[in-house]
Amino acid sequence: MRQFYLEYKDHPNLQRLVGEIPWGQNIEIMSKIKNLDERAYYARGVIEEGWTRPTLVMQIKSDAYHRHTSSTKQHNFAETLPVHLAEQANNTMKEIYMLDTLGLTPPVYEAEIENRMVAKIKTVMLELGYGFSFIGNQYRIVANGNEYFIDLLFYNRRLQSLVALELKKGKFEPEYAGKMNFYLNLLDDFVREPHENPSIGIILCGERDHFEVEYALRGVRNPVGVSEFRLSKSLPKEFFDKLPSPKELQQEIMRELDENETDKIEPINETG
Repeated sequence: MRQFYLEYKDHPNLQRLVGEIPWGQNIEIMSKIKNLDERAYYARGVIEEGWTRPTLVMQIKSDAYHRHTSSTKQHNFAETLPVHLAEQANNTMKEIYMLDTLGLTPPVYEAEIENRMVAKIKTVMLELGYGFSFIGNQYRIVANGNEYFIDLLFYNRRLQSLVALELKKGKFEPEYAGKMNFYLNLLDDFVREPHENPSIGIILCGERDHFEVEYALRGVRNPVGVSEFRLSKSLPKEFFDKLPSPKELQQEIMRELDENETDKIEPINETG
């Protein structure tokens, strides 16, 4: 409790946030996160999305804050949406989505990823973030006598928009942007309700070339974002320096184990 007071006594905005979350989640945030903006992000996640303590730990370990607030997100929201909606859409989208909870490892088929996402839709929506509602997979649209199918279709209450997700297990290809633009036109004309905002598309790829994405999105008149996904717990190189050190890992292990067991643990070599 003394640490709790010392950590937040000079930060009234954080005081309000941490005062609304359970003590267990507060302990995790205090012990694992030092940056004040990051603490606010995870506290809001607990409040707005109802993260349990294990879910919070999972979000921290996957570095959700930096994936969500990255300045290298790639989309055309600023060019295709009103200012206030473009900002909200940017805040909703993540640069990288961690799908390690699906229990899949490459190589894997796109259909297998999709089916597992549907089977574990609760954990998928926790990763997507606040306000997402699942509508369906292989969502069927009939237009002009033809059938078209969208991999995954969601609705976001905060954006008041339909959100189409297309899964591509490999590298991003420029033609994916044109296909998503086509799907969004169909959604806006045949599915969207009159009071709803324009539909938004997110292309999830195994990897992407930033140059190709930038030029592929130029001239696309519907709001489209391109993100990567990870099926394993390994993180991109730019996040490696944010992982705990061997010493920090040892301290965490010793904290979790009983006192009798900690005496058996040999120190971890800093270079290991």
